[in-house]
Amino acid sequence: MIFYKMPLKLKNLKSIRTLTFSYLYLALLTNTLILYAQSNSTLLPQKIKVDGVSAVVGDYVILESDIDKTIVDMESQGISTNNISRCELLGKLMEDKLYAHHAIQDSLEVRDQEIYDYVDQSIAYFTDQLGSIEKVLEFYKKPDELSFRDELFRINKIQKLSSMMQSKIVDDIEITPEEVRTFFNQIPTEELPTFGTELEISQIVFEPKVSDEEKDRIINQLKSFKRDVEELGMSFSSKAVLYSQDPGSRANGGKYTLHRKKPRMVKEFRDIAFSMQEGQISDPFKTDFGWHIILVERIRGNEVDVRHILLTPKINEQQLEETRKILDTLRTRILDGEITFEKAAFNFSNEKETRLNGGGIINPTTGDRRFELTKMDPLLYNQIRDLEDGAISVPLLDEDRSGLKKYKILKVTNRFDEHIADYKTDYIKIKDLALKEKKLKAIQSWMKEKIDMTYISLSKDFNQCNFKNNWRKE
Repeated sequence: MIFYKMPLKLKNLKSIRTLTFSYLYLALLTNTLILYAQSNSTLLPQKIKVDGVSAVVGDYVILESDIDKTIVDMESQGISTNNISRCELLGKLMEDKLYAHHAIQDSLEVRDQEIYDYVDQSIAYFTDQLGSIEKVLEFYKKPDELSFRDELFRINKIQKLSSMMQSKIVDDIEITPEEVRTFFNQIPTEELPTFGTELEISQIVFEPKVSDEEKDRIINQLKSFKRDVEELGMSFSSKAVLYSQDPGSRANGGKYTLHRKKPRMVKEFRDIAFSMQEGQISDPFKTDFGWHIILVERIRGNEVDVRHILLTPKINEQQLEETRKILDTLRTRILDGEITFEKAAFNFSNEKETRLNGGGIINPTTGDRRFELTKMDPLLYNQIRDLEDGAISVPLLDEDRSGLKKYKILKVTNRFDEHIADYKTDYIKIKDLALKEKKLKAIQSWMKEKIDMTYISLSKDFNQCNFKNNWRKE
């Protein structure tokens, strides 16, 4: 579950801050690779006392060392733990174990093979970084590879179960406009959040023309990958690690989990993925990122586990320069008033996601068109920071993470100065806050019910703790 950081300055919205705290520590605790690494590092005290049991939640035991590991993990990420008590950390660990325990009770299924695959990828990454499996075991102070794998498997399975249970609680929660209005009206005037300066930005994107020879080369290579897997039994995951140009998934064998209600990839990718059967490999197809093939690994209701391989075309300098000149000519026509920016985007831009709305860029975090200046992607910020409202940039070379090169021109189409939250102007952000509060209440209600019906034992060493949940069942 990902916590969306709202671009605002909260004053006293305690319930939203509580939710923020909860999601922050979920993110920290699910970062198991770093946690595991740091738990064995030289940052820990040289003299270690006998590991005691801090709590038992259902089928899970929480040791004192688990709290120590969490503290080390936070500090390794530059987060101060001065104002965070061991009581708070234990409370969060107990929440995670409660989620995992009831995920099993509710028959939420986690495939062991999925966890084993993740462990394999993790160990392969560690080995690549340190040079050999022997150095990995020495670094993590493990006697053998089997024990190392077993512990990584246990940690990751618990975290996966916990995440699935939390998703089950809140994923189907929606909010009505009337609930949003009620939420906003209940915020005292002096506690209304302040939103920072925001911009609406439009762009026109030109892609260099890919030669027929280059297109054929890519398609034929993807077809050969498909034949190798289907006819020779070779590993699709290994092919992705070796050849895919998608840096976001290459390290884990090209794997993504798609959800019908939560669009993650571009439309062409989703449409093909959701039209296929388990075990099927697609023919090569094109998106704005390049050419792909997809393997559908598993279908679970609205979720589909896929692996994909992305190849991007090779573009030479002459093709890039020709593209820049064409875009610069279009920019001149816009500046001379021959055509509006919006019409030029609709008629000429190669970017499907923006051309239909006049080139307007959608903020992937908020889902609307506004970008808060102080939270903008650094690359985009550097491209527009000196651009006056209504002005049009010169053609800018843009290279995405996969290495695909394009040219674009940018325009700041609207500006919203820093202001106190307004219901009409800031409805999208207020709706997001209201939905978070509704989900928080659902989680709190679920937590109260499950604590009452679950076996819980708490060490007397934590009797003085003032937990936010009633772990003592008083």
